[in-house]
Amino acid sequence: MEDKSWKDHHALLNPREENELEIFGYKTQGCRKAMCIAGYIFSCGALLLLFYWKPAWDVWANCIPCNLQEADVILLRTTDEFQKYTRKKVTWIDLSKLNLLVRDTSDSLFIADKDSVINRAIMKPELKVRSIQVQKIRYIWDLSVKQFQKVGSLDDSNSCYDIHHKFGTGLTREEQNIRRLVCGPNAIEVEIRPIWKLLFKEILNPFYVFQTFTLTLWLSQGYVEYSVAIIILSVISIGLTVYDLRQQSVKLQDLVEEHNKVQVTACTKDEGCKKLESRYLVPGDILVLEGKKHSLPCDAILIDGGCIVDEGMLTGESIPVTKTPLPHTENTKSWKTHSAEDYRRHVLFCGTEVIQTKPTGKGPVRAVVLQTGFNTAKGDLVRSILYPKPMNFKLYRDAFKFIIILTLIGVLGLIYTVCVYVQHKKPVAETVAMALLLFTVSVPPAIPAALTTGIVYAQKRLKNKKIFCISPQRINICGQINLVCFDKTGTLTEDGLDLWGLIPSEGSRFQNIYSFASGTPLPWGLPCGAMVSCHSLIVLDEKIQGDPLDKKMFECTCWEMEDSSTAHSKAGVPDTSVIVKPGPNTRNTPVDGIAILHQFPFSSGLQRMSVITQQLGKDQYDLYMKGAPEMVTSFCRPETVPIDFVKELKVYTTQGFRVIALAHRALNMGKDVELDNLEREEVESDLTFLGLLIMENRLKAETKPVLEELSTARIRSVMITGDNLQTAVTVAKNSGMISKTSKVILIEASEPEGPAPASITWQLVEDSKQIAAGITDTCVNIEERTIRERESNNYHFALNGKSYQVLVKHFKSLLPKILVNGTVFARMSPGQKSSLIEEFQKLNYYVGMCGDGANDCGQLQIFGNYQYLMQDVVITLLVCLTMSLTQAYPKLAPYRPPGQLISPPLLLSVILHTGITAIMLVCGFLLVKQQPWYSEMANHRECPPATHSLTIPNRNGTANATDIPSSVLSYEDSTLWPLTTINCIILAFVFSKGKPFRKPIYTNYTFSALLLTQLGICLFLLFADINAVYKGMLLLCTPTIWRVYILIMLFVTFCVSFFVEDVVLQNRHLWLLIKKCCQFRSSSQYRKWQRKLEKDPTWPPLERKDFAENSKNEIYINPIYEHDKEN
Repeated sequence: MEDKSWKDHHALLNPREENELEIFGYKTQGCRKAMCIAGYIFSCGALLLLFYWKPAWDVWANCIPCNLQEADVILLRTTDEFQKYTRKKVTWIDLSKLNLLVRDTSDSLFIADKDSVINRAIMKPELKVRSIQVQKIRYIWDLSVKQFQKVGSLDDSNSCYDIHHKFGTGLTREEQNIRRLVCGPNAIEVEIRPIWKLLFKEILNPFYVFQTFTLTLWLSQGYVEYSVAIIILSVISIGLTVYDLRQQSVKLQDLVEEHNKVQVTACTKDEGCKKLESRYLVPGDILVLEGKKHSLPCDAILIDGGCIVDEGMLTGESIPVTKTPLPHTENTKSWKTHSAEDYRRHVLFCGTEVIQTKPTGKGPVRAVVLQTGFNTAKGDLVRSILYPKPMNFKLYRDAFKFIIILTLIGVLGLIYTVCVYVQHKKPVAETVAMALLLFTVSVPPAIPAALTTGIVYAQKRLKNKKIFCISPQRINICGQINLVCFDKTGTLTEDGLDLWGLIPSEGSRFQNIYSFASGTPLPWGLPCGAMVSCHSLIVLDEKIQGDPLDKKMFECTCWEMEDSSTAHSKAGVPDTSVIVKPGPNTRNTPVDGIAILHQFPFSSGLQRMSVITQQLGKDQYDLYMKGAPEMVTSFCRPETVPIDFVKELKVYTTQGFRVIALAHRALNMGKDVELDNLEREEVESDLTFLGLLIMENRLKAETKPVLEELSTARIRSVMITGDNLQTAVTVAKNSGMISKTSKVILIEASEPEGPAPASITWQLVEDSKQIAAGITDTCVNIEERTIRERESNNYHFALNGKSYQVLVKHFKSLLPKILVNGTVFARMSPGQKSSLIEEFQKLNYYVGMCGDGANDCGQLQIFGNYQYLMQDVVITLLVCLTMSLTQAYPKLAPYRPPGQLISPPLLLSVILHTGITAIMLVCGFLLVKQQPWYSEMANHRECPPATHSLTIPNRNGTANATDIPSSVLSYEDSTLWPLTTINCIILAFVFSKGKPFRKPIYTNYTFSALLLTQLGICLFLLFADINAVYKGMLLLCTPTIWRVYILIMLFVTFCVSFFVEDVVLQNRHLWLLIKKCCQFRSSSQYRKWQRKLEKDPTWPPLERKDFAENSKNEIYINPIYEHDKEN
């Protein structure tokens, strides 16, 4: 196919996004479809079933490739490693039924927004739109760019000016109808599938289809009881799965249904404002928010007034969040780009709750609908549940390989059976039946139970510890975690903060410290004004609510907060203001109160917040700011910042205190100024530095023991926080994350400035004891480990988010070297945190984030029906269901369990135990033929009375058993069956390893009791001379002494198996010695870098500065840094 044809046939959907897909155009061809229908009929539906499993084959067989514009079928393929295909039908949206006004020209617009993709998708004069729906999102064909484009949201290219002027007055009724038909309803609809559909889909699973074929074959061969047992087991399994799927759908539907039928007030250009059901909202509609308690049914951009919103549904934290209107800026930047990382402060998200509205003098609070349905934040969350990202863990890949190996063994058995039966000139029907029978028994029916039971039990144990998992398949990989990233505040340290003191600044000098522990009220002054007003607290249900840090700061001032209309009318300030007044415990306060008129909210990206206030009864306006000291001082006039600012800040941060800076500016503005239109950059300048607020953040009691246990288990700990770097380093030392004897190297990287390229500085941190002798916390001695740290590796890097960003951009080649020993990452934004974790994963870290044969034809049919039943159901299945009940060992081991089934220890274990079992069975098979009572064609099922001896006919005598064919009754079977059955119990015991990953087997009472019961039943069947037992189990009576010999063989096998597993295969020192002798080295990227850096005499660099090359954005590295490949 030529390049142009390929380009027209193939395209990307959602390029560079997480849900990126490749799409291919196909057109259905009549003759191909007719041939496929014939194939369905002649194959009795087998071809149709194959196409159900392989949708790409269905498309390739029924259709021919074509360009996307002509396609009626779209084939989608994921761009990840799985390359999963799905098939979608192209549908047409007919707009002619809306009775639209006829446009005179072909370039006339149906949508007022000329940049809308809807205008470019309408075919004229047919008034139709081509569309596909993928994972609940609708895409329409853009006729101008020849691509499918997403609909259901406003274009991100709209500027702040566009949002206000294109959509600020609402849409016309005609435009609403067009958008409603093209975009679909504003509803997050979760289909509750009928039980018959779920049942049908589950039965069509390839395993169950194979099992249906298997059971049909077994029933035809007379294995009725065993087949019925497997059928009952499968029906129960399918029933439980269908029930679970149904319950999940019902719960999810109940969760989202309430937001589909919310009554809202929407405004249009031609009809004004009126009530309607939320499902009729479209992107661009004007939403009016009045009163209290609004459940938001869509994502919307706030354009007038303010809101207090509870975003607990999205964030999990029920802390009120202040939303501000989108500014009326006339630049051409995208509204998101203009707001940078802080754009979320203007957006009301679907599923959240407006708990308070703050209208302006211009009218009610208004918002423009941004996204509807599954395009919203809540819709995206629901879609992630409905369409989870596939996982490619080694464990599941190896399980699939294991099934393939079993299938290949079955194929070999099938070939061998055919050869033997043909050689003996058996009927074709019998040959085919026996060949297929041997093939089907190669894949045990208990495999699904074995694969899922462990995960189910693990999930239950986690739930008992109040740990909930939304992706159970990920539980297995948790055992491989070797790096845990911790947040600081609220994770390593206590949730609450205690105010320790205030260090005011006056005349560019720090004043005496005010201690909050003294109990005396804070005297009035600008620092006090900042503390009582610079916050996001609100009064709700007569209680002050908001960020815990803000609450603590405000409560320490002894001021009170009012938020009533009466208070506003008396004070003569806008109703949207929050008023704070001196409380009865304050002293000599010369102000009646302060009204908080406007707020520029805090964000982790900006690292600051500020407010505009007015003293009650006066025309004085002030701006107060609080935030990260480094950030706040950058907005202050240099002459107001004390000369010893850095030194004073370091004194407290090195002691682990949390430090916040305060600043102020008197504003000269009139009463008529529109505060909502003020640009943050205009007022946040030329500030006066007020001082430092010192807060104490204590370590949690469990922090040190947990970090010590992780260290002992050789699981690396890393801190990623938004707090100050020095504070984070001190907390890392006090918690034991960094040991007392380790070096800490601060990395500071700077962006290019003029002709100077980007630079990176390496500085050794001074011993904290020299800076702050007041530290009393003792550090955990991490040197006391099972395996000590190497002296050359006893250093840690610490850096902030700004430096990390420069490293990613300009020093990419240095990043892996820094990450293998990077321990503290401070002032990190949410985006930088995600990026850092991905970089760790690229180094092959498993990252956790806490924020969390026979000699004739007869012997091919050697086992009887009840023998199968006993082994596969009574033994194997029950073992699978109870083995995983063993609890986890309470202490972490200093190494990880094998992360894959096909790993050397596990593979060797299977091979050795298979060999031991084979030797035992071969010995039993050969020895029984040497016994004087042995007969090839046995005719004695019953055991003689105790006074009689076993009479033996001619060794080649003819069987005279009338009820069971002699080919089934054999002494070989009567010997091998107890050997294999009891050996299953032996292996279940041997493989039930305890320490270091699980508790000892005797703590699993159910499993222990089951093994003892199974062993007792098997011994009873072996030694009980009961004719009914022999008849039912299709066994022959053997002399008691021979049964004792069988028991001896099993005991020897148990001893050998136990010795091999526990003394040889579980001997970690032996494996380490083998690795050393074989010079085995881990292939993980972080291990390679560690080995390389250990041999580098110049690493880590200290007290020096490196520069990046301007041309390539890559660091210039001294040649001594780089080593030959052999190193």
